Amino acid sequence: MRDSSGCAVTYELRAVTELYCWVAVAPLHAEPDASSEQVTQALRGEPLEVAERRDGWARVTTAYGYPGWVEISAISAEPAGDWLPPLRGGDPVEEARAYLGAPYLWGGMSERGIDCSGLVHMAWRRLGRIVPRDAGQQAEAAQKVDEPRYGDLAVYGRESVTHIAFWLGEGRILHAAGSREVVEEEEPESLREIRRGFVRIDPSFDLPHSS
Repeated sequence: MRDSSGCAVTYELRAVTELYCWVAVAPLHAEPDASSEQVTQALRGEPLEVAERRDGWARVTTAYGYPGWVEISAISAEPAGDWLPPLRGGDPVEEARAYLGAPYLWGGMSERGIDCSGLVHMAWRRLGRIVPRDAGQQAEAAQKVDEPRYGDLAVYGRESVTHIAFWLGEGRILHAAGSREVVEEEEPESLREIRRGFVRIDPSFDLPHSS
């Protein structure tokens, strides 16, 4: 294929196909360039819809509808185990505590590094449920509540949602604190000043889940 100047273009469009992440953690980037922003991560076994391949990269969409570019060397046509546990009851706060001490990482989804919305996503995912990936999407998908209880989500941001945390009650939160790590702490004054409210993810919501 050539562009309008007649120069060869080294990318190839393909019909959408489903492949799988076969490495422990695969960064998804905003562009087909390792120096571009990491937007999220795929974990081993996770299905990825591939829409385009270009110079060693694939443009993919995750099972939770998140687009990005991943290196082709990180994906395979062969499933690499179960990526979503069987649906079960449980406490997402306790699941989130498994990440205590993990460093904050924009776009991160693992103990190696995780961001605030990634922590919420992974806590529910460990229970067999898929919730949206971004804090704003999570707040929109959940139910607003006036009287928060343990396990609800505190939502922050001035003009839009920029941070999200598990509410533990008595003014304490569990969150991936920007530039720090996953911590349980008293709600910082800097966050309290921009708290937008509270939302609740109800297990009875019609959320995607494993079969």
